[in-house]
Amino acid sequence: MTAIHGFSRHGGRLAQARAAYPHAPLPWIDLSTGINPHPWTGRRAMSADLARLPDPIAVAALEASAGRVFGLSDPDRIAAVAGAEVGLRLLPMLTRARSVAIVGPTYSGHAEAWTGAGVRVIEATLDAIPDADAVVIVNPNNPDGSIASVEFLIELAQRQAARAGWLIVDESFVETTPDSSIAAQAGGALIVLRSFGKFYGLAGVRLGFVLADPELITHLKRLTGDWPISAEAIAAGAAYDDPTWADAMRVRLARDARKLDRVLIRAGLSVVGGTDLFRLAHTPKAADLFDHLCRSGILTRPFAEAPDRLRFGIPPRGAWKRLEQALEAA
Repeated sequence: MTAIHGFSRHGGRLAQARAAYPHAPLPWIDLSTGINPHPWTGRRAMSADLARLPDPIAVAALEASAGRVFGLSDPDRIAAVAGAEVGLRLLPMLTRARSVAIVGPTYSGHAEAWTGAGVRVIEATLDAIPDADAVVIVNPNNPDGSIASVEFLIELAQRQAARAGWLIVDESFVETTPDSSIAAQAGGALIVLRSFGKFYGLAGVRLGFVLADPELITHLKRLTGDWPISAEAIAAGAAYDDPTWADAMRVRLARDARKLDRVLIRAGLSVVGGTDLFRLAHTPKAADLFDHLCRSGILTRPFAEAPDRLRFGIPPRGAWKRLEQALEAA
């Protein structure tokens, strides 16, 4: 059996899966990420846009449009970056924190970013957050989907402000539960990360946002320069001007998530968490199931630190039957 640890750092390792399971049926079904399988189908960049540098005015217009959707009225408090991952990797430099408490278990990229910058990382839970220069909360959390209330986060931001610290809230999966967002409060001690590609199903365009105090945003923009994102990202960002699509997609994803629950439960798995973009399932034979699904051309997300769990993204249209058959055969 192929060791799951090679796939447990993050999802989307299709090339690695193809190499490890060369006889798996094609095409592969990638359920290892929490990316919407029903992408926004609006406009893309024109050839002329791709032939020149992105216009800083167009970047600013996109930031203002996204800010309005996030409930943020001040355009000086938002910066576009090439994916939320870029934003979180820059946070150690931007905050100059010497210690960070990360509420977990959660997405490993946060700990990697701070550890790589030489910052002391402290494990935390929502019930026990120790004093630290910075506190990181993923909300909704990845992979269990747990949500911290807006009131709790506001109180924590006030606590951090009182000690001249920072609260960083990663809202990469908040679009399916927009009332959970604290983005409108960004500023002062509160930094918010937002992702575009997950909900809008266009992760490859690499677009995200950092919402923070104007001084920190100014510092960030000095680091990223005049062209922080691509012409494709600017064009795709027009999705923020399509609220009708977003509202309908939330309904569709909620329906798909409930359907995935039924499929997993029928197969003998327990659904223990998730969002409407992914479900976290428990089975004592998670490693064997991961291997079996890979041999069936279906990639899921295992966890080295939780070997009894697998995360399943929402299947695309046409993939449901194949997933059900593979689970039944297991």
